[in-house]
Amino acid sequence: MFNTMFKFCITTAVLVAINPIYAADKSMPFGEKAFEIYKTAVEMRTAEGHYQVPTLARYLAAEFEKGGFQKDDIHVLEIDNTAALVVRYRGDGSLGKKPISISAHMDVVDALREDWERDPYTLVEENGYYFGRGTVDDKLGMTAVTAGFLRLKAEGWVPGRDLIIAFSGDEETTMASTKALVNEYRHLTDSEFVLNADAGGATIPEAGGRPASFSMQAAEKTYVTWDMTIRNPGGHSSRPRKDNAIYELAKALTKIQDYTFPVSYNDLTLAYFKGTGARTQGELGKAMRSFASNPKDAEAIKILRSNSSYVGTLGTTCVATMLRAGHAENALPQSATATVNCRIFPGAGVDKTLAQLKRLVDNSGVEFALLDQPTETDASPLREDVMSALQKAIDVKHPGLEIIPSMSSGGTDGMHFRAAGIPSYGVNGSYGKNSDSFSHGLNERVLVESFYDNVAHWYALLQAIAGKE
Repeated sequence: MFNTMFKFCITTAVLVAINPIYAADKSMPFGEKAFEIYKTAVEMRTAEGHYQVPTLARYLAAEFEKGGFQKDDIHVLEIDNTAALVVRYRGDGSLGKKPISISAHMDVVDALREDWERDPYTLVEENGYYFGRGTVDDKLGMTAVTAGFLRLKAEGWVPGRDLIIAFSGDEETTMASTKALVNEYRHLTDSEFVLNADAGGATIPEAGGRPASFSMQAAEKTYVTWDMTIRNPGGHSSRPRKDNAIYELAKALTKIQDYTFPVSYNDLTLAYFKGTGARTQGELGKAMRSFASNPKDAEAIKILRSNSSYVGTLGTTCVATMLRAGHAENALPQSATATVNCRIFPGAGVDKTLAQLKRLVDNSGVEFALLDQPTETDASPLREDVMSALQKAIDVKHPGLEIIPSMSSGGTDGMHFRAAGIPSYGVNGSYGKNSDSFSHGLNERVLVESFYDNVAHWYALLQAIAGKE
């Protein structure tokens, strides 16, 4: 009996140490400070063309300096019309390892007041949510990381290796600041790997409760966009030509619409479908499990491709997103242009994808113009140290919740770190319902509780990943 009670007490003590009891609200340590930073950040219109990112970077820099970080370790890097922020949390080197970088972005996709129910640049708390542009993407992660640094510094914690904040300022547009962070300013950000606060998290059931699993981003598809243009001499609309630029472009687009790229997979996506399938009921879950065990299963592929949430995980996708043609209602079009955006599976290759598009349209008159230089990257290797530290952070809210590696169809700053030879892992503690997913859209929001859960998540994660052994 004594032994049993002794073991119970020891086990309980360990669980309390791993999972400190806290209130997921402003009353938690540094909860008020986290909210202050969050509100200030959300209410800055850090969208392209408003030039507020440098203002936010300087505000955060001042907070770090007031929080005890040396001025020499805080860098506001003004790049083009935006800015990046680098802050080094110096460790004692006892782990004998390179630093770890933590990435997030300070900019947002713009939002117009006339389109929203509330002012997008005023943080509004209503019905258990925080509303505002950037409340999720990505001032949620940016704030939690900042609060974690400030709280740990105030508590006198010294990591066993350096931690480096690397916040970008134009992730939603050109990513010039991210490229600069890993190239021009590599001496400030060079690290063994990156923890990305702009990816990762778990889906809460609509009725609330425990998520099925936690998604850790370890790969991204290559984002690339081409303009397809047909040119023509044109003429008067009363004298139609057989070779109309709009009709030719429409035929080319129909061929792309009707084409499906071959199925692609790797160890990461198979692990994703295996883990997710085990927790997904019905036909969809069965298809996931079947694909994971046999990625040539035609029926499983058909079912997965019929679901927009998973079609991108099965391979490369290309889709028309914009059109422009003609110059007058009474004139034949002299040109017609379509913008085609592709998300290319790791390893499939940009050049091979373009070659396939050209074969599809089968028209030498179609001009393809690359809109921006793409960044191709492979998946980051799954690391035991990252997975173990992440598990400790997850256990604060949901003990034992399984981590499932995933690949993003969208793009984050992680792609540029990977391209520079620094593995990146999306580990933000973002907990939300599918019905609350409004990043880039109208009335963006996050559960108030989830905001503070993420603050607690990063506080635990930073200690777990850089604590002394």
